[in-house]
Amino acid sequence: MKDEIADLRRDYNNNTLQIEEVEALPIPQFSKWFDDAMKGGVLEPNAMILSTVNEQGRPSSRVVLLKGVDEKGFIFYTNYQSRKAQELAGNPMASLLFNWMQQERQIRIEGKVELLEENLSNSYYNKRPLGSRIGAWSSPQSRYIPNRKILEENVKSIEHLFEGNEEISRPPFWGGFRLVPDKMEFWQGRSNRLHDRLMYSLESDGSWRIERIAP
Repeated sequence: MKDEIADLRRDYNNNTLQIEEVEALPIPQFSKWFDDAMKGGVLEPNAMILSTVNEQGRPSSRVVLLKGVDEKGFIFYTNYQSRKAQELAGNPMASLLFNWMQQERQIRIEGKVELLEENLSNSYYNKRPLGSRIGAWSSPQSRYIPNRKILEENVKSIEHLFEGNEEISRPPFWGGFRLVPDKMEFWQGRSNRLHDRLMYSLESDGSWRIERIAP
């Protein structure tokens, strides 16, 4: 098994990444690559790894879904009582990672996470499928539960509670976050592991510096 893992390798040669060819700002460059991922048939291109750190300095990572991008940053939704939300409450600095291997590309994003405006959380929640809205009410996310049956019972209870209502209001413990980036790295796989890496860094005056970094 060890030898099999060590021998796994693939040469990357789909594309290149040059400073002269990228957008001046990182979010437009992200949008450009995201469109490429969509057109290239990447499975769930909005899947991203969110990494947080608790107050003791212990990191944790999980896959969440990007649900919006605006001029400020990257939007996702979760239960405010979940582990990731509690860690963000204690330390709002976090990172995101997109990995699109069909394009041989990665994007790393670092920055501070803020609560999303309530009207945006409400708007997104109301667009979710009915089952997802009920699920948000039913799951005590990240808490230990004795068995799956308790989730099924919670669902039945919530369905009964809102029976006959055309609308199900957003739970007060569920909503959105926005990661506001101050660093974004774009990685393009290249042959012989000599990958292209461009780092956007936010300056104190609000401008963005772009630099090439070694693979």
